[in-house]
Amino acid sequence: MTKPEHSTRGGPAVPSRWVRRFLPLIRPGGRVLDLAAGGGRHSRLLRAHGYRVVAVDRDVAGLAELAADAGCEVVALDLEDGRPWSLGGGYDGIIATNYLHRPLFPDLVRALAADGVLVYETFAVGNERFGKPSDPAFLLRPGELLEAFGSILTVIAFEQGVAAEPRPAAIQRIAAINSAARESLPPLPPAGAN
Repeated sequence: MTKPEHSTRGGPAVPSRWVRRFLPLIRPGGRVLDLAAGGGRHSRLLRAHGYRVVAVDRDVAGLAELAADAGCEVVALDLEDGRPWSLGGGYDGIIATNYLHRPLFPDLVRALAADGVLVYETFAVGNERFGKPSDPAFLLRPGELLEAFGSILTVIAFEQGVAAEPRPAAIQRIAAINSAARESLPPLPPAGAN
């Protein structure tokens, strides 16, 4: 489950632009689940913005420094072992990047609080041209995130295609809100938001 965390400059991994763009939609000071947190690039970003974080990964070695932070709960958990969802609910935000385990999709929706925000970004079919992952089981089909979440959550933004940074990759992204009031949408954060 641990995902590669790298920087083209050799330093610490940089948070996803997609995550940074939609972070302001999450309730200030809210509780956020960083799913498959890896080395903690998004957990650190969330903490820097005052969010309470639950950082989950099968291998939490890269999260050791965050474990000392009272605002960050680090949970070692294999999300793919078939056991029922054990991460609770009421999350004001859920962040998932570079990770795909389709059976968790319904759990993610149920774990969101009212007006909670899902920000999801991972690899899609076509990524095999650029490297790993290349197994179709780990690549989203065209429109799959939109299909999985679009009829349940209020979609704020959706993209799919080839991204040039941080390295060329075929990706799919969605930002969606668990909102019953679908007619009252928040303003979109600017595309260049960091």
